[in-house]
Amino acid sequence: MPGLILTIDSDICATVIQEKVIKHPDRPEASRCFNYPFAAIEEVICNAVYHRSYEIREPIEVRILPDKITVTSFPGPDRSIRKEDIEQYLFLARRYRNRRIGEFLKELELTEGRGTGIPKILRNVKANSSPMPFFITDDDRIYFIVEFPIHPVFLPEKIDKEKSSGKSSGKSSGKNSGEILVLLGKTSTLTIPELSKKLNISTRAVEKQIHALKKVGKLKRLGSRKEGWWEVVGEPGERPVKT
Repeated sequence: MPGLILTIDSDICATVIQEKVIKHPDRPEASRCFNYPFAAIEEVICNAVYHRSYEIREPIEVRILPDKITVTSFPGPDRSIRKEDIEQYLFLARRYRNRRIGEFLKELELTEGRGTGIPKILRNVKANSSPMPFFITDDDRIYFIVEFPIHPVFLPEKIDKEKSSGKSSGKSSGKNSGEILVLLGKTSTLTIPELSKKLNISTRAVEKQIHALKKVGKLKRLGSRKEGWWEVVGEPGERPVKT
């Protein structure tokens, strides 16, 4: 496992991380920044190895997209950590998973110790002047996603223009919500990360669409926390059933 972490880190560092020198008209000193804060990503990957469940046969997934890097692991944070605290970057768990793995990672100097991971991530993000990361989970804590937006100076030109001009994807959002209903109508047990992959949009965008669909009564979540499924309301065809 440590060898795997080192391999992933080396690959990201060698093939993904880029540096840019920015000259300023008002001062002689130039500043340097990276497209992503490497030390923060490294810490997230180590934390994913530390806190994931080894009873769930889902890999830790690192996705490198044009404007962000996401790290997904299963399950989500312990339920003793409130969602409101997660949004404020406060991770004060009362229970720890995989204590021995944590001790092993600490001995290898891949982690520092309990309670130091999130502060280290935020510290490195701020030092690089990068946008703050997003910590995403669902109410059932099935998954946990950490999303690192790319530094603004590295944004692809097309994406940068759309964001700076305030153009939104109102039509695209409507299309995505329709596609979500179609996908869930066919396979009612799809997870948000799975929908994200199929639609090629962020998990945060999927969550927003699902929240809107639930609010207008087009989508319901049924069943238990671990074995629940989605029901598409008012759509033609057979009622989705749990598979």
